[in-house]
Amino acid sequence: MNVLIVGGGGREHALAWKLSQSRKVTALYAAPGNPGMEDVACRVPLQTSGEGIDKIVEFAVKESVGLVVVGPEGPLALGLADRLAGRGILCFGPGAKGARLESSKIYAKEFMDRHHIPTPAWRSFSALDEAKRCLSDLPDAPVVVKADGLAQGKGVIVAKNRAEALSAAEKIMDGRFGEAGRKILVEECLVGEEISLLSFADGKTLIPMLPVQDHKQIGEGDTGPNTGGMGTYAPVSAFSAETARTVEETILRPLRTALRSGEFDYRGCLYIGLMLTSEGPRVIEFNVRFGDPETQALMPLLDSDLFEIMHACAAGRLEEARPPEWRDESAVCVVMASQGYPGEYSVGRVITERPVAEELARDSWVFHAGTSRDARGGLTTAGGRVLGVTARGKTLETALKRVYARVDSIDFREKTYRRDIAYRELTRRS
Repeated sequence: MNVLIVGGGGREHALAWKLSQSRKVTALYAAPGNPGMEDVACRVPLQTSGEGIDKIVEFAVKESVGLVVVGPEGPLALGLADRLAGRGILCFGPGAKGARLESSKIYAKEFMDRHHIPTPAWRSFSALDEAKRCLSDLPDAPVVVKADGLAQGKGVIVAKNRAEALSAAEKIMDGRFGEAGRKILVEECLVGEEISLLSFADGKTLIPMLPVQDHKQIGEGDTGPNTGGMGTYAPVSAFSAETARTVEETILRPLRTALRSGEFDYRGCLYIGLMLTSEGPRVIEFNVRFGDPETQALMPLLDSDLFEIMHACAAGRLEEARPPEWRDESAVCVVMASQGYPGEYSVGRVITERPVAEELARDSWVFHAGTSRDARGGLTTAGGRVLGVTARGKTLETALKRVYARVDSIDFREKTYRRDIAYRELTRRS
């Protein structure tokens, strides 16, 4: 079957790498893709917003694409899956109604309240004056202030006190986030371990993947501003067997009931952002697609045919497919970024890599996130997050040793990365 991946970041590169291993994939396309994907997919110069959505559908029809895998949330919110369905093309990704679980944090909260899914207490505001009055009346304690809409992972601010909360509300609603910041969400700030639990969904069935922990802040020790993610590792020991049972009973079971309610037809990946608190797991967010950089750590651990699972999800037959199998190993992804990210940064820096030993090359991968080709065909930086370097090992320590060895082999001017990925896991084990 011909398959089209929509998107051009590290997540899409990891998905393309895994899909290319399936014997059932005849041709693999990526729109627009990135230079790193050229070894496994044919790049198509199509955009993922505006008129590009219609052109993606036209391309899928013309090339007899049987399955479209949508990486980023934007095209899903714009209804790409709905348009593909109208042309009889299967899509791994929900329609616009299901995509509201990510495109509107307020809608997601209302959804969780309706279906009795545990989540932090919250209030929403559409006027800055109203938000300021409410925040002024709250205790001087930490709260989380979020833009309601899609803000590329930058619309969430953890405010340590009332003054920071007021400043966060002004920052989000001052227009810099456009429509995404027209409304804000203020929720209680929970204390605990944050875990990403991604799940395969086909509208009726929900099968969780391995738990992953992301490092969202730019600085080591989780300091500085939030980013799209600076590194991940899987699995996570904090997600114990007892925790898994609690999540199954209080979150996954109600979610399955909600998906079967007919409110929308959800087929694809449902990302559940969890906070493991002393009072039990709480859902802090939904994403309606694979996480980035969670995907880069998960794909090397998946021991099943990704195409078979995705096709079963899109066709509504996940129950009939073989359950996903996972390697009994650990994986770590370290994001190499441009200095200045998530603020201003330079692009066009030449990327070079020294040869590595055969063993290291076999158990590590470089997934491109923000790269391009210069006039000579050389690789250059083209984004804030540039590369997602990933390694796998029998133990977490082995995976960490390999991933940082691979990182050390790569160079570009003004590179930056965190050297403490998985530090919480190492602390728990010490």
